[in-house]
Amino acid sequence: KTAIMTRVLSLVHEVVTKGIHVTKRDLFYTDVKLFKRQEDSDGVLDDAACTLGCPRSCLNVVAADKGLVVGRLRFDEDGDPIDCTRMGVTGKAIPPYIDKITNIQSDAEFILLVEKDAAYNRLAEDRFYNQFPCILLTGKGQPDVATRMFLRRVAAELKLPVLAFVDSDPYGLKILSVYMSGSKAMSYDSASLTTPDIKWLGLRPSDLDAFDLPDQCRLPMTQKDIDMGNQLLKEAFVQARQPWVKELDIMLRSKQKAEIQALSAFGFQFVTQVYLPSKLRQGDWI
Repeated sequence: KTAIMTRVLSLVHEVVTKGIHVTKRDLFYTDVKLFKRQEDSDGVLDDAACTLGCPRSCLNVVAADKGLVVGRLRFDEDGDPIDCTRMGVTGKAIPPYIDKITNIQSDAEFILLVEKDAAYNRLAEDRFYNQFPCILLTGKGQPDVATRMFLRRVAAELKLPVLAFVDSDPYGLKILSVYMSGSKAMSYDSASLTTPDIKWLGLRPSDLDAFDLPDQCRLPMTQKDIDMGNQLLKEAFVQARQPWVKELDIMLRSKQKAEIQALSAFGFQFVTQVYLPSKLRQGDWI
């Protein structure tokens, strides 16, 4: 491991000195025989960032693009103006080098954080951000570092509330917890990665009955789901929010879960034309 750490630090020194960025995959392929697996070079890279007391992004080694953003947001990326209402239907890939983003501007009223890209694509195609002035953002499931860092920076600089639209299951809430309180793997860098005050807009367990979701669209919770739900009830970020505790109780008592896509049972545009407009106009978030 010492040899791997020495090699990684040497490569990091090279890219930082040159002022360029490389991906974790690039780093791995510089010496496949030494690293053997990308997991090994990735782990040592995180260890190096932790030892140096800085975010991994400061080492100029980034992950490949994953997150997407669309809607009422403008910024400069390495000097180039970006308008997220004019970047095609699904918007702009969130760049891995957040440090090159400057001059962030918006007339949005909130940020809508969407768990999955399927729901995000529906909102983007329907240009939901014109109906309700907002910024749409997704990490396509478990978010990468760039998406978490981008959300934190945009929300903080624009002073906008963040509303979350996730599946009504323990995994949706677990993903939300990563945005809010960070992951164990990146705990040393949680200050630059977390957005603590995210509101839970939907899909909430109480919505299943409130919107009369058909039985065929509800899924039985597995034992693994139930165990994770009980574990989440003990988490500090849940305990600090009693309305969240009540929602989790509803889920665990009913032993039912549902994905955002289940709302398509009422029509493919039900989410953008009925569900979200109703929740937003009523201020129905917790």
